[in-house]
Amino acid sequence: MREILIKNEKDTSLFAKELVSQIEKGDIIALVGELGTGKTTLSKYIAKELGVEETVTSPTFTIVQEYRSGKLPLYHFDVYRITNVEEMYQIGYEDYFFGDGVSIIEWADIIEEIIPEKAKVIFIDYGQSPEERIYRCSF
Repeated sequence: MREILIKNEKDTSLFAKELVSQIEKGDIIALVGELGTGKTTLSKYIAKELGVEETVTSPTFTIVQEYRSGKLPLYHFDVYRITNVEEMYQIGYEDYFFGDGVSIIEWADIIEEIIPEKAKVIFIDYGQSPEERIYRCSF
């Protein structure tokens, strides 16, 4: 597992740029971390690097938000409020995960059993200073 120290938002932006240079249609980016560790911030930078023009917000109450203005469709999930993985089947998650775009899943550990093995998993932890984060990447 690769570990990256993120010292500020500029580092987050650079990480997103590197990540987007490696992703392709059908990729899944699974984000795992405590409340406030920056899952949505990283999602916003990934969206920006994909060329998404809309304002990206956390889709906490809608579970998934679709953005189609970038290089690839972006499906941004926030599964924090999912109480049963069956809810993912009800929203048709398979069409997103195995579709024509890129899926970002915040709180991916909640639906761990349906996250494909090929997913790019990023564990986000707090660093030593308030702005620092540690990304542990499975890819």
